[in-house]
Amino acid sequence: MMPETTTPAAAPSDRARVRRLPKRGVYDRAAIDAILDEGMVCHVGFVHEGAPVVIPTGYARSGDELYVHGSVASRMLRSLAGSAEICVTVTLLDGLVLARSAFHHSMNYRSVVVFGQARVLETTDEKREALRLFTEHLIPGRWDTIRPPTDKELSATLVLALPLDEASAKTRSGPPLDDDEDYALPIWAGVLPLAVSAGVAIADPSLASGIPVPEHIATFHRS
Repeated sequence: MMPETTTPAAAPSDRARVRRLPKRGVYDRAAIDAILDEGMVCHVGFVHEGAPVVIPTGYARSGDELYVHGSVASRMLRSLAGSAEICVTVTLLDGLVLARSAFHHSMNYRSVVVFGQARVLETTDEKREALRLFTEHLIPGRWDTIRPPTDKELSATLVLALPLDEASAKTRSGPPLDDDEDYALPIWAGVLPLAVSAGVAIADPSLASGIPVPEHIATFHRS
């Protein structure tokens, strides 16, 4: 778990700067990349026809860019394919912080917010590599065991790349922070850790007999 930062470095931009509890702000790219690489779902915020919209979707990181993808008919992707501003967030929930008072209950978390304008991946090769990254981000080792996308499938897919130039992280870790007078109360307080864990793989009912569960699925874990 990432320790709470007390002396954050400079924010990459004013809008990326953490204002609420700024000591929890993290601007180190290695820390930001680690959160993005561990997460699986992002929320994409944008304005469509004058109204705010937030859409959850999968993503993948490639170097200094964050990829999101979907159908060429996607309202979200078509809206963002131009010069529209975009905000993407990723959150990892590490635990429930249970205080002695209701007011000081909280959560331990690691989150990233990215602002900017996305570019469209134009070539078939770029989109094929992006889909490989999406697949490997979800479950490493999967790409080499499956049928790759056809040119027709790639032509029906729109992929956007958002630069990580304006990215910041915010984290919380550790025990509850109660008021001094509450520490003597006979109430249990502490942290209930939470983590993403995989269950036993369930085969597709139409799967042909004799096909075993691949090792990259049987041993999957998120850390």
